Amino acid sequence: MRQELLSLPKTLAEDVARNLVMVAKLLDEDPEKAYGYSRVALRLASRVAAVREAAGFAAYAVGKYSEALAEFRAARRMTGSVELWPVMADCERGMGRPEKALAMAGEPEVQRLDRAGQVEMRLVAAGARRDMGQADAAVVTLQSPELASNAVHPWTARLRYAYADALLEVGREKDARDWFAKALEADQAGATDASDRLAELDGVQFTDVLEDSEPDEDGEHAQDGEHGAEKTAGEEPGAADRRVDGEDEGSSEADKG
Repeated sequence: MRQELLSLPKTLAEDVARNLVMVAKLLDEDPEKAYGYSRVALRLASRVAAVREAAGFAAYAVGKYSEALAEFRAARRMTGSVELWPVMADCERGMGRPEKALAMAGEPEVQRLDRAGQVEMRLVAAGARRDMGQADAAVVTLQSPELASNAVHPWTARLRYAYADALLEVGREKDARDWFAKALEADQAGATDASDRLAELDGVQFTDVLEDSEPDEDGEHAQDGEHGAEKTAGEEPGAADRRVDGEDEGSSEADKG
């Protein structure tokens, strides 16, 4: 990106860089603000590929899929890179065209992606299958050497999670639970809500220890010992902290899948 900005006058390059930094900083925590900064950068330097790509991701984050796709296409024309292919396909899904996304999964560009990109494309393709009501095909789509591997990569948790979710949709609850557990093991960054899904499958319910206990006959709350700590009826000590170990998610771009 720095090399691209060097083609701009110094003051303009600095202004563009500041806006791109804000896009990157806010994309997850406040995508609407990130989108606003991306539009400023786009007005300042629409001929810079990094700006078009950042604008694409910001539009994608706020659900403006048609706009995002246009920006990704522009960035790809400028660079010749295929790395945006999976997110471009996911934009097609977002626009209600899963058939187009699935067709993109079979294009030669996919073979030029690195391993991470191919996994992302597989996630998008599986999501497209589910969009089309082909739940069993989605399960098969996700079955791959990357899924079977015990090695953990940045995409491992999301791949395992997507597989678990697909299994659950076809009624394979026991297998789904196993794969949610495997997703949780790999989810060091907290990218999924695998722990919550596991708890849901296990029928675990959490009690808010801060909610007031029921008043007794005299209208007073039950007290615990001389210090007057309130009890929550029926709750064991430490129950509020007893959760399934782990976790994040996503998301996304490709998981819409």
